[in-house]
Amino acid sequence: MKYFRGDFSVPHGFFTREGGISTGPFASLNCSLSGADDPENVRRNRALVAAEFSVVPEHLLGLKQVHGAEVVTVTTPWAMGEGPAADAMVTATPGLALGIITADCAPVLFADEAQKIVGAAHAGWRGALAGVLEATAEAMRALGAQNIRAVIGPCIQQKSYEVSADLRDPVLARDAAAARYFVPGRTERWQFDLPGYCAARLKEAGVNPEILPLDTCAEEQKFFSHRRRTLRGEGAIGHQVSVICV
Repeated sequence: MKYFRGDFSVPHGFFTREGGISTGPFASLNCSLSGADDPENVRRNRALVAAEFSVVPEHLLGLKQVHGAEVVTVTTPWAMGEGPAADAMVTATPGLALGIITADCAPVLFADEAQKIVGAAHAGWRGALAGVLEATAEAMRALGAQNIRAVIGPCIQQKSYEVSADLRDPVLARDAAAARYFVPGRTERWQFDLPGYCAARLKEAGVNPEILPLDTCAEEQKFFSHRRRTLRGEGAIGHQVSVICV
């Protein structure tokens, strides 16, 4: 089982698609309970992930991600698959692991190492634009966080992320200076720098960001990718998980 880490000391990891038991298009560490994979395989995959952090499987928590900006402050676990509709979580409670599911969107893990407060956010372009990253930092500060760092994990990179005006226009409507995250592509198309945009929003919120330059769309052996599946006209795929805990 392979995962990538950022440059902070709290237990965390951005997992690849490798090291699980799922098969076919879900091979092999699919951790999404909302897809078409066998739920028992997903539960076993998630238990493997939880074991990496010495956490019981029931304490690896997930959300019903909706591409919004809602943040949940977690003090007690919920049943697997029963998480609230939101796109970020924060906690200061030991023994709880916060899990974010992605297949091109940016998983962002937060920590105040001194105060032992952590957060995890799912940041697609809609969520990032809506303010999910700033909202996560604010929820951590409500728990007492002071010096927050964040790592933007494997996601679709600019060279792989062709977008049209329906994405570019609302981003520029908020801040015209965000044009620097778009470079021209084909006619009426642009290449969008999602991790760069997320890092800028984090800096605006007083959070020190790090970017892991890993492209989920381009690196097929390592990552699931919604964009890659769409371009190929393929069916269902899996999703990787990113985890942080106190």
